[in-house]
Amino acid sequence: MDVRRTHVGNPGIADAPLGKRRGNRPPTGAAPTDRRHFAHRNLPLLLLQAREGVIAHFRPILNAHSVTEQQWRIVRALLEAGPMEPRQIVELCRITSPSLAGVLARMDETGLVTRERMAEDQRRVMVRLTARSHALATAMQPQIEAVYARIEAHIGSDFIDRFYTTLDELIAMLGDVPPDADEAA
Repeated sequence: MDVRRTHVGNPGIADAPLGKRRGNRPPTGAAPTDRRHFAHRNLPLLLLQAREGVIAHFRPILNAHSVTEQQWRIVRALLEAGPMEPRQIVELCRITSPSLAGVLARMDETGLVTRERMAEDQRRVMVRLTARSHALATAMQPQIEAVYARIEAHIGSDFIDRFYTTLDELIAMLGDVPPDADEAA
């Protein structure tokens, strides 16, 4: 039996037998009805699938501590960077501004953050972690680190190191890409 997979970026299009496809080459023996429209694989979708594959290992810990993924992203960001303004959190955590407003309101209500107006400009707000957030992070830290250790043991520390480096490089390089004139308009 010839097992074929469906190309992730184009459901319904059969690729080469499993394990045979590499890079961006078109499938060999593609039927004339091949509806493949793009020369490149769907990078945003692949990154989302990788993200889901990673976060799935952490989700049980977040659920056990009644913390959403967005809340944990904010807690981790504030732990690592210190107090920030909402616009900085939006940029760092990749949460839309309208969503962030609701998430921060809930986090404030549950005692995970405080929001204080800045003395020099009352329109600006500084978001800080509370003692409750620090205690939560301390309680979660061994479980979170255990997941990282399991992932690293499975895929290897060399791969992890290269992957972190590659991600850092990708993020930096994509930040340097000038916007297309049509996109800017």
